Amino acid sequence: MKIVLQRVAHAKVTVNEQPVGAINKGFLLLLGVCDTDTEAIADKMVDKVCKLRIFPDENGKTNLSLKDVEGEILVVSQFTLYADCKKGNRPSFVKAGSPQLANSLYEYVVERLKSYGNRVEHGSFGADMKVELLNDGPFTLVLDSNEIC
Repeated sequence: MKIVLQRVAHAKVTVNEQPVGAINKGFLLLLGVCDTDTEAIADKMVDKVCKLRIFPDENGKTNLSLKDVEGEILVVSQFTLYADCKKGNRPSFVKAGSPQLANSLYEYVVERLKSYGNRVEHGSFGADMKVELLNDGPFTLVLDSNEIC
């Protein structure tokens, strides 16, 4: 599982020019699932996201978590995080999880994020989505289950 996490002032996702999810201060998560991912891996990734301390405290140090700042989360499925660009000029996505597995784990991650008490919005799995955000910092992290789990 891969997550590109962006600390945002606000973010929104639309499908067919209609908003389907929007947040204020918090995290925009681009979530990629590979064919070997499991709920146990998802649990560890969600735990890491929810406990990250990347918001500034009163001294400007990154000491505060999402919960500390009453932040929100917007989750967007992103199978292209598993693009393999080694050969040729057209990416291969053979390492991305099947749509059934990816959707199941995507929904699972959304529910697990909510279980931490977060307000969670999300995009539409498999849809052509447009994502707008104001990156705060900018502060962007790449979380890979191969490095975390």
